[in-house]
This record gives sequence, structure tokens and C-alpha cells, in this order.
Amino acid sequence: MKILDKYILKKYFTSFFFTLLILIPIAIAIDVSEKVGKFLKAENLTLGEIVKDYYGSFIVNYGNTFMPLALFISVIMFTSKLSSNSEVIAIQSSGVSFNRFLRPYFMGAILIALFSLYANHFIVPNTNKIFEDFNEKYLRNASKKKTKNSVSKVSLQLSENDYVYFGNYNFRSNNGYNFTFEHFDGNQLKYKLIGQTIKWKEKDSTFKISNYKKRYILARNDSIVSGSYLDTVFNFQPKDLLYVDYLAKAMSSINLHDHIKQSEDRGVKNLNNYKVELYKRTSLPVSSFILTLIAVTLASKKRRGGIGVNLAAGLTLMFLYVFFMKVSEVLGSTAESSPFIMVWIPNILFGALSIGLYFNAKR
Repeated sequence: MKILDKYILKKYFTSFFFTLLILIPIAIAIDVSEKVGKFLKAENLTLGEIVKDYYGSFIVNYGNTFMPLALFISVIMFTSKLSSNSEVIAIQSSGVSFNRFLRPYFMGAILIALFSLYANHFIVPNTNKIFEDFNEKYLRNASKKKTKNSVSKVSLQLSENDYVYFGNYNFRSNNGYNFTFEHFDGNQLKYKLIGQTIKWKEKDSTFKISNYKKRYILARNDSIVSGSYLDTVFNFQPKDLLYVDYLAKAMSSINLHDHIKQSEDRGVKNLNNYKVELYKRTSLPVSSFILTLIAVTLASKKRRGGIGVNLAAGLTLMFLYVFFMKVSEVLGSTAESSPFIMVWIPNILFGALSIGLYFNAKR
């Protein structure tokens, strides 16, 4: 590694961590001011739980979220300083090409992108689960808890020919109401099981159906059997009925991928929220390269006004990137869109912008 690489990399990482250490305490201070009332009202909540479970997870999650912003700001600032001190001019005058000048920046971007990629896929989901459990236990009010403790009018495809329907299912009591199981042969209904209530018995992984009625559809006459109780098994568990965003955020990428595939096989229609969460875990680390290139091309030229002009232009582009990223995530969650394309659109647009700025700076 050349002296130039060491010099730039040292400034790259020093500025990056310094910026990150400024942004995170600000975020914590804002969050404390919003949550302190809820912390004080929560029963049996200790300071240790707040620091370890809530803010430990908070720092990991928001640190990973702020990483592209911190990276962009830090590169803009220290490269602008190099430029204002005429160090960039001196480097290029010594015969160093612009591509060679960019090499240590991309070396740093690779290291940060790899760390962010690993964190997004494996570390952050675990901290999200701790964070969500804390919110569920201490901070979320009763009305919001109810939406996660029960579902209504939900259906599930167990296989190519088998379907189940619930009028309502409560996850706390593990009781379902107005249950129906249907078995088809092609397009023809062959068997139907109806139960007034159904209870999940976790100990032996079976379901207990009460006031049931079995109906066999035969060629001439239907056969109907009824009874008070029936113990049976199905190829699903109650957790498969619940599809909400926080579950996706709490799954590792391997589990999330398997869950999406299994849910698609079971006929769940709109899984775009889950797909957006999976795809953005890769798209966000890739933005490290794009934002680094934009920052260097903007800041490497000496301008009147110095760092302030570069920083203003850079922050404008950064907030535009964040805006497009959030909008694309929302649009990607809708049933009509392609989540993969929508998640990657900000990187595609700003990647094209970075290439244009690169050729301009190279000239």
C-alpha cells in the first residue's frame, strides 16, 4: 500500500467514524426526549433494560441506517479540505491520475460496504427483534398490541389442493373461530371440514377443533359427519397467519428468503413488504460506492466558498437520495409494483449521476 493510500484511508475512516459518532448521540437525544414519558410510565422497567435492550439495539439499527449519510458527509468534508489546501492539485501534478486518486476511496468503500452487508443480513435482524420485543412489552399501547395479537378473515394455501380459512384468530389464546378446511381435486371440491373453534396445542403440534362438521363430496350423495371435538394436524402453524412488517425486520435474510418462498407456495398474495426488506439489505451497502464517488467528484475541485459550497451541494444530493429511497420503498410495498426494481431505482439513478460527475471531474 502506497503512502497516498494510507494517507487518504486514514482520513476516510477517521472522518467517517467521527461523523457517525456525532449523528448517533443526536438521534439518541431526540429519542430520549420523545420516549422519557413512556419509560417512566412503564411498569417494572429498569435502567439496565433501557440501556442494554433498547438503546443497545437503537445504536446498532440507527448506526447502520446513518452509515451512508455519515460516509457521504465525511468524504465531502475531508476531500474538500484536501482540495482547499491544494493537496489534490499537488497529488495530480505529481503524475497521479484521477482513477489512481480514487483507488483508496473505493478501498474504504469496499470495507464499509462488506461490513454493512454482513450487518444488514445477520446482525441488525437480531437487534431488531430485541428492539421490537422491548417496544411490545413496555412502549406500545393496547390498541396497537391488539393488531398484532389477532387477525381476521385470513386464508392460507397449504398445498396445491388444500386451503384453510379463519374468521378470526387470537395469537395470545391460540384460539381461532369460524374455521374451514377445503381439499380440492383440480377445480372440484372433494372434502370440507368446518369448525366453530380451533385451538393450537403447541405441546404436541396439533389442532383441536370443536363443534366440527366433515363433508365428503361424492359422485351421487354427500357424506356428512359431525362431532364435538376433533384432534388433527395441518401443515402450518399459527405464526404463518401473521404478516406484518416487524416480522420481516426481525428475520435473518436466510429465514426471510425461506419465509417468502413458503408463503408464496401457500398462496399469500402480497408479500412485497417482505421482499422490500430483503432487497434493501443489499441495496443500502452498495450505495457506499455510489455516494463515495459522488462525494469525491464534487469535492475534489477547488471552488470559491470552500467546504461550505461542496457541503451544501452534497447534502442536497444526499437528502434527495434518502427521499427517493423512502418513496421507492413505499411504492415497492404496493401489490402492483415490482419490489426489486423499486428498491434499486435510487441506486440506478444516482449511479448514473455519479458516472456523469466522474467523467466531468476526470476532464
